[in-house]
Amino acid sequence: MQRLLSSGGYKNANRPTDRPTEKGDMDFSCIIIAFFVACASAASLRSEGEARILRLDSDISPDGSYQWAYETENGIAAQEQGRPRQIGPETPIVAQGSFSYTASDGTPIQLSYVADENGFQPQGAHLPTPPPIPDAIKKSLDFIARSQAAPQRQFF
Repeated sequence: MQRLLSSGGYKNANRPTDRPTEKGDMDFSCIIIAFFVACASAASLRSEGEARILRLDSDISPDGSYQWAYETENGIAAQEQGRPRQIGPETPIVAQGSFSYTASDGTPIQLSYVADENGFQPQGAHLPTPPPIPDAIKKSLDFIARSQAAPQRQFF
């Protein structure tokens, strides 16, 4: 807080001196500059974490089927459609869809999926794949499958 002195200068109420100081003005300028730098930094952080939705479509039908899709300004896109399907005594919703975005290292990620009675089944080039089955284990699995398919003799 400053007040005008009779000598024409200003006195800072928080300072013990009666003479005007340029250092006080400089301190205030530094605070203002620091404030604007902090605001600019916060604005840039906010823009990286938020994105406007460019497109949003959604439709739910009376029969239980649905579809939705969206796309954001930072390159994220997703879509899905689903419908009820009779599977035995139950009628679960089965769905299929996809989404895409750019990973933090710049790699484009695209994933498509099906979710049905067999579970969630994603597909994408970025997903890890299991190593090949060694020949000895593959031969053992084939032998087991053949022996279970062969008719079993009953001994009484």
